[in-house]
Amino acid sequence: MSKFTVTDQEALDYHQFPQSGKISVEITKPVATQKDLSLAYTPGVAVPCLAIEKNPDDAYKYTAKSNLVAVISNGTAVLGLGNIGALASKPVMEGKGVLFKSFSGLDSFDIEVDTEDVDRFCSTVSAIAPTFGGINLEDIKAPECFEIEKRLVEELDIPVMHDDQHGTAVISSAAIINASKITNKKLQNLKIVVVGAGAAAISCSRLYRHMGVKDIYMLDSKGLIHSGREDLNKYKTEFSVNHNISHNDIFKDADVVVGLSKPGSFCIEDVKLMAENPIIFTLANPTPEIFPQETKKARPDAIIATGRSDFDNQVNNVLGFPFIFRGAMDVRAKKINIEMKMAAAEALAELTQKDVPEYLNKLYDKKIKFGKDYIIPKPFDKRLVVEISSAVAKAAIESGSSTMKDFNMKEYKKELATLIKE
Repeated sequence: MSKFTVTDQEALDYHQFPQSGKISVEITKPVATQKDLSLAYTPGVAVPCLAIEKNPDDAYKYTAKSNLVAVISNGTAVLGLGNIGALASKPVMEGKGVLFKSFSGLDSFDIEVDTEDVDRFCSTVSAIAPTFGGINLEDIKAPECFEIEKRLVEELDIPVMHDDQHGTAVISSAAIINASKITNKKLQNLKIVVVGAGAAAISCSRLYRHMGVKDIYMLDSKGLIHSGREDLNKYKTEFSVNHNISHNDIFKDADVVVGLSKPGSFCIEDVKLMAENPIIFTLANPTPEIFPQETKKARPDAIIATGRSDFDNQVNNVLGFPFIFRGAMDVRAKKINIEMKMAAAEALAELTQKDVPEYLNKLYDKKIKFGKDYIIPKPFDKRLVVEISSAVAKAAIESGSSTMKDFNMKEYKKELATLIKE
């Protein structure tokens, strides 16, 4: 367990003092003289305005658009807190902005949209989209989040991604790639049980299929998703199996279980039924479906991951979204497609297999080495912004999401390295 704990009052004080909130706006040009003022505002500001009117792409040259992400939520599925409303989600959205800036150098505005109506939400986001170079949707409940993302991806010509879906999918895919390598399991032969059928579960399962996994069993609160059920929405139907089978048979000889539900949604008896060297991800947060020490006691041969920072192998979305948006926006990708997500997952997996820099060993006070207790990178690995962002940018160009020509990847990696704060 972590040696660091915080009290409620410490958390409140952190967010209140010395200035309310966690973000502010900085200016990037001097405004110290009359000439500066004339350039920053009237009359000088009219010149880039007219340039953008003639060529809208010039907004990337003359404004902050190229480095600005919108973090947008309606507060209907905030962390494990549920539907707490748009305003109450603001501390989380500000926090997302902190992570964007700290890990990838991207600026952000958090925007809380006070509506649960899909049409109104989408029209609001579409109307303000010209301000931004990318849109990170956050903490929107299923199934509305699928429709919202689908509409905005189709309507807008900038990267749009609902991180609750795709961040977990990318990071857990990287973890499965490496866990399979360690246990000598082939991706196409894996039997995966996904416990949960919400936004993250659907997106994870889609990406697992893209990796070549054929055998996926998905469970919701009523049991196995199968073709005999008449209560399935179209998203769950994607993963319905032909016949209902018993709970024990679902877990029997399973290679992987990915928990994306709530504490107790599967149990130690289920874990005992799994195949040799099982891969067990209990990602409910802050309380996992089963705590790692319980899992380890029942299955000492298991590879275990959680969503928590106080255990090894944290499936943490901060390993994905800052760098996915960085790479996508830097090559002006129109969409974040599955090729870009897969490139991020593969780059994460490859980075984990490399020797770990000494500063990470010191930071975590132990020798970190690729193996059962280290299947995904640590969030403070300074190589992430270079390796993941460049992989995403490359995939965007190769897949046609970006139309940039003669992009110098070697120079781009050098530029990315300058974003890393020592």
